[in-house]
Amino acid sequence: MADLLIGSDQANDTERVAVDGIVEGYGPARVEEHARMVRGGGQRRHERRHLLLPALHALQHSEGWISPGGLNYACEQLQVPPAEAYGVATFYEMFRTDDPGHVDDVVHVCVDGPCQVAGAAQTIEALKAEGKHVHASPCLGQCERPVAQFIQGRRRPDNVEADAFVDPAESVPQKGDPGLRLLRRAGRIDPTSLESYIGAGGYKALAKAFERGASDVVEQVVTSGLMGRGGAAFPTGIKWRGVAAEPGGQADPSQPKYVVVNADESEPGTFKDRVLIETDPFAVIEATTIAGFATGATKGWIYIRGEYPLATERLENAIAEAHKAGFLGDGIARSSFNFEIEVRRGAGAYICGEETALFNSIEGFRGEPRQKPPFPTTNGLFDRPTAINNPETLVNVLDIVLDGGDEFAKIGTETSSGSKLFCLSGAVNKPGVYEVDFGATLGDMLELAGGVVGDLSAVLLGGAAGSFVTADQLDLPLTFEGVRAAEVSLGSGVVMVFNTDADLNAAVVRLAEFFRNESCGQCVPCRVGTQRQHEIAVDLFTPSGNAARVANPAQTFDDLDRVMKDASICGLGHTASTALRSALDLGLLSIGDNEQGGRE
Repeated sequence: MADLLIGSDQANDTERVAVDGIVEGYGPARVEEHARMVRGGGQRRHERRHLLLPALHALQHSEGWISPGGLNYACEQLQVPPAEAYGVATFYEMFRTDDPGHVDDVVHVCVDGPCQVAGAAQTIEALKAEGKHVHASPCLGQCERPVAQFIQGRRRPDNVEADAFVDPAESVPQKGDPGLRLLRRAGRIDPTSLESYIGAGGYKALAKAFERGASDVVEQVVTSGLMGRGGAAFPTGIKWRGVAAEPGGQADPSQPKYVVVNADESEPGTFKDRVLIETDPFAVIEATTIAGFATGATKGWIYIRGEYPLATERLENAIAEAHKAGFLGDGIARSSFNFEIEVRRGAGAYICGEETALFNSIEGFRGEPRQKPPFPTTNGLFDRPTAINNPETLVNVLDIVLDGGDEFAKIGTETSSGSKLFCLSGAVNKPGVYEVDFGATLGDMLELAGGVVGDLSAVLLGGAAGSFVTADQLDLPLTFEGVRAAEVSLGSGVVMVFNTDADLNAAVVRLAEFFRNESCGQCVPCRVGTQRQHEIAVDLFTPSGNAARVANPAQTFDDLDRVMKDASICGLGHTASTALRSALDLGLLSIGDNEQGGRE
């Protein structure tokens, strides 16, 4: 302990038990002595650092906050410098380092997108009037049922919402449609039962993968043309081929390779992965196992956002059931393939959806993106070769393995194969997750969702990092090539609809505030650029602003956009101005309509 300076604050018994429960689950750390290592020093720190995030969750849950004493105890057990641990604890939205007093429950109320329009501000005031402790929260991933709420409790399970349990299958208006692929089991199986999943065809794809062999599975995914469904649209098969070619993994477990499932969907307007996991968790586990087999990985990690307690519970149950049945662990299904999966819960940070920030978060550091290269296929999680995909991408692999890449490639269009999940929210009659083959138009999606409530003003396509489109673009084909030609983006599949009753000025100011708050602060262009963008948006688009201070709004936003795009480390800075700039270009915003005498 001599290499760490632990403060004098002491943990209470509850905090000690909470941290010990996390640490003991991993068993004793190996301690070796050699000429260049102090006993119990660097090696132990490396082995235990990744337990910091679970330990912080345990402390938050035990006392409703992370006290100095609790943090000290966690640092002592994990051999993490307290200053670094404090930096991690204060990085996340769900953690608090100030004493809440006698407050047992905190109600997080979403203030983004559909929830903002549906009256989040009024909901917050009403809850405060009832004496509730309320936290204005970024998107909670429940956009189909605004105003979304999430209760974070002390010493009891967190709740997914404030009122009553809602069947996740109700968020799939197409449930039961025989044409569905990714959502075929939603509402038709018991998501807590492995037997129910197997009865609906589950684990046939894993058996087929073993029959095909690892290299053929990779080549089938390459042939399929499957593109990543998380927003970046990178070819999945190329990623897997790169990881498979790296040494180590199953051939040499001392040099592990990993599969990471990015279920940290924190993009405002996105909730497809939550619904997919809540209704069909075993499919995610099976697909992750196939990805591990194909790439030679030794372990899978599922990083899920902390505001998804039901999805987390169902994944953990699915993993336990798969273990009991021999579908995880050593010698899976009587093969020579060994594979484990661990769920790691995030704590509220949009930036952790960026793959390298996610790696840092799992490893116990602040969720700040890394410079590329090197890329995850060679230097990913724990600096080892890593294949990272989101749940929707992975579940597509089940059909690819069963039917072959050629058959999958016939679905959709030539350059956008397969089907796609879209998140319809806002001013539509039937919000929810919809599945369509690539090639459907924006107008088709609005029709599927029962049409627009009121008169259409605009659609935010792709999420907070996407672009606004208007009624004259309803024939836009929702394909990678279609949106590229229109200079917009599919992003994570967000279709957020605003009618003429919505205050688009307020919506855009909130988007600017979202990026300001969610910037990790690591690079100056993004840290300062998002701050200035929000300040200017307040001046231009709110009654309390002063538009006269902004001489040339379009040029000012262009300058900020260019700097952030050119010099930011990651995609957050690259896209922070996209939605705002598109709304301004389309004439959706009213400039200078305020009390300071600004311009129109």
